[in-house]
Amino acid sequence: MVVIKNINNNVALCLDSRGKEVVVFGKGVGFVRPPCEIPLGKIERTFYDVNEQYLALLSDILSEVIEFTARQMIDIQDRLPYATSSNLVLTLADHLAFAMERVRRGIYVSMPSIYELEVSYPLEIKVGRHIISAMEREFRIKFPSGEVLGVAMHFINARAAEADLPDAADADPGWRYEEILEQTTQIIEWEMNLKVRRDTFNYARFATHLKYLLRRLAEHRHIDSSNLQLYHTIREQYQDAAACVDKISECYEKELAMSLNEEEKLYLIMHINRVCSGEIK
Repeated sequence: MVVIKNINNNVALCLDSRGKEVVVFGKGVGFVRPPCEIPLGKIERTFYDVNEQYLALLSDILSEVIEFTARQMIDIQDRLPYATSSNLVLTLADHLAFAMERVRRGIYVSMPSIYELEVSYPLEIKVGRHIISAMEREFRIKFPSGEVLGVAMHFINARAAEADLPDAADADPGWRYEEILEQTTQIIEWEMNLKVRRDTFNYARFATHLKYLLRRLAEHRHIDSSNLQLYHTIREQYQDAAACVDKISECYEKELAMSLNEEEKLYLIMHINRVCSGEIK
């Protein structure tokens, strides 16, 4: 196994004996100077077919969270009646890390639709409960019950992808999702006075969030927060992003007849702040 790129101390991008790229985990594998051969005995886990745009996550997320997620996926995969890609490990780890950040900042969001989804996706909800419970024990943190749904949605989406099922938002031609995404991005660029790179993971994460947001709005479902006062705190902290969200909200009301509540604006502020972080003005 030849290291071709260091990601962090314990993670590296390698080429296997067939010349295929693989992400490897192992103590100290990222300390070597590429290109460098490392013994197979040092490698603890391997992940093939990882999308390049997700590789940045490996350096952004705590290695403990990635390792935890990888262990959970190895345990859970055998119980799932469908396959999942290696990318799920990273996107789920990113979700869990972001959930931890929200808890530590006191942002608690509940998802009342969890009981509706449990009827259609009992296995995925069970998996969500298992992962959240395990994370609470390992990291000594308490998540709100709604985080079960957030985790379950990763597996529900993986199940839909495996079955090649059409996404509800894409299946409805009235959604014009790609057009709405581009229009929203242009508002961000204009209001924040920068050029948004559409090939970054932060942007992909934002686009996914926007799709779920639009779907909830079309179905007249809103997320509900138990800490509304935090919305005003976050508005003060990220005033430019908050003003941008106000413009987006005005656009949705005018063109889509959809209203954003304060909780949804709070999430958008945080996502836009991440999308704009590091962009060139």
